[in-house]
Amino acid sequence: MQVSAGQAKLGADQITEAERGLLDFVTIEDGLGPQSSRRHEPDERTDQVRGRLDAVLIASRVAPLTRHIGLVPTVVATHTEPFHISKAIATLDYVSAGRAGLRVRISARPDEAAHFGRRTIRRTDAPDGGQPITELFDEAADYVEVVRRLWDSWEDDAEIRDAATGRFIDRDKLHYIDFEGRFFSVKGPSITPRPPQGQPLVTALAHQTVPYRLVARQADIGYVTPHDADQARAIVAEIRAEQQAAGRAGEPLHVFGDLVVLLDDSEAAARARLDRLDTLAGEPYNSDTRVFTGTAEQLADLLEELATGGLTGFRLRPAVTGHDLPRVTGDLVPELQRRRRFRTAYDATTLRGLLGLTRPANRYATTAA
Repeated sequence: MQVSAGQAKLGADQITEAERGLLDFVTIEDGLGPQSSRRHEPDERTDQVRGRLDAVLIASRVAPLTRHIGLVPTVVATHTEPFHISKAIATLDYVSAGRAGLRVRISARPDEAAHFGRRTIRRTDAPDGGQPITELFDEAADYVEVVRRLWDSWEDDAEIRDAATGRFIDRDKLHYIDFEGRFFSVKGPSITPRPPQGQPLVTALAHQTVPYRLVARQADIGYVTPHDADQARAIVAEIRAEQQAAGRAGEPLHVFGDLVVLLDDSEAAARARLDRLDTLAGEPYNSDTRVFTGTAEQLADLLEELATGGLTGFRLRPAVTGHDLPRVTGDLVPELQRRRRFRTAYDATTLRGLLGLTRPANRYATTAA
């Protein structure tokens, strides 16, 4: 069973705690505007944190402090350039010695679009001007395709580094990607050598058919939000069908279930803590996924039940990082190990290796006759 952690405010101490618990990777949230309690616009609240550090820079800072755990920062594809992100994640893969990934997401917030002065975005496909939100996912798919091609634009042995002759690169092993699409025109090659993993992990969160299609077309891991095993089974079936339609039926694709978790010694204690948090916030906690309150044993039971729906792992979101993450590493992990459902030591040196994914061949490399 694969288990990772995702949270908006993970710092160095929390990430090293996740590594102590032998988790596969952590995801680090990001956005192009301040956090908001409203889905598509900013709010005026001053009693909650607004603003955050860049996720890719956080991952790069934490990488030298860790040895095994994967680092997966969020990247907003809508208003950033794939060339810059490709080299940033490639650099992270070098800094972490093969433990990098990215979580690609779109932005449909008008205030973020206005900040960049590029376009307005509408949340439906009604003909009222602006860019349909479905197009944002098509754009994100092209974005990832460009990033992947740029990672391959250097063959693995393109660097010569021959001081005697002054040759650093074999230019025949650098490749123009010549991508021409609806949203991007990119010639390449990259300015960063091919990453240690060849292709760092691409992940995405999906709630319905259009983002499922993005996962099926371009991701190595999709995060989904089922509330029970039957719903998980239906989601996995839809993603697998989209994967086949995209011509990727033979490629590995993990589907992880997301859960918000509040862990305590008893279910009553966990529910009481959630009630206190709701009172402090002045409103009930709402999430895009199931909110679990209970013990580590109960959570292990739930994970095993959800896994029968075809999920290959889980991304757990600690409701309160300082409380619930140590509960995951200190209580849940030992319980899963007792059930022989989780590793007892890291068994690979790269993130792809931890997830059972092989290092892909370079699409541009030619094999000598």
